[in-house]
Amino acid sequence: MAVASIPAPISLMAGLRRLALLAVALLLSVSLVACSGDQTRKPPTISPADMTLIARQAEGFLASKERLPELADLVNDRNWVFTRNLIHGPMQDLGRQMLYINQRLLPADRAEAGKRATKLKVSLAKLDEAARLQDGENLRKDYIKVATGFSAYAEVIPAEAVAMAEAFAAEDKLSNAVPPAPSASTPAPQPVSVSNADA
Repeated sequence: MAVASIPAPISLMAGLRRLALLAVALLLSVSLVACSGDQTRKPPTISPADMTLIARQAEGFLASKERLPELADLVNDRNWVFTRNLIHGPMQDLGRQMLYINQRLLPADRAEAGKRATKLKVSLAKLDEAARLQDGENLRKDYIKVATGFSAYAEVIPAEAVAMAEAFAAEDKLSNAVPPAPSASTPAPQPVSVSNADA
């Protein structure tokens, strides 16, 4: 009968060396794969077109935020009608403006912006309801939530968009400004005569 030869047992040290070499090779391959990513890849940014759209919507949001002192006076005076008028008038587009801003933000920022927008809209609805019910105590509490909500949401608007929005607002004020009245020394405009040859 033929006897099969059994290989000599691998010594414990040789086995450990092979295991260590395998671990080092595995570690090197994983680190090379992890570090071989595109080094020129830039972090995600908001495109200039999206930044302009955010700024246009932020202009309206910031205009509403600037009306908070007026809203505070109405709340303190318990002026139910004008409190509701301010909410349903100048502040009525706030939800739409925040929605448009949220859609143009970086994907990583959208969830937090959405939470803050929802919280602000709920606070405004509660403030409106307190004014409708003429509930002075809840009116004060809900105003504080609204003011806090405005500040919290303003933090998610990119600083560049805020600066652009402020520039747009200043530009709009200039374009809507009434020109000064002519002075006595300003010559009156002369009528333009149209001759028949031109016709």
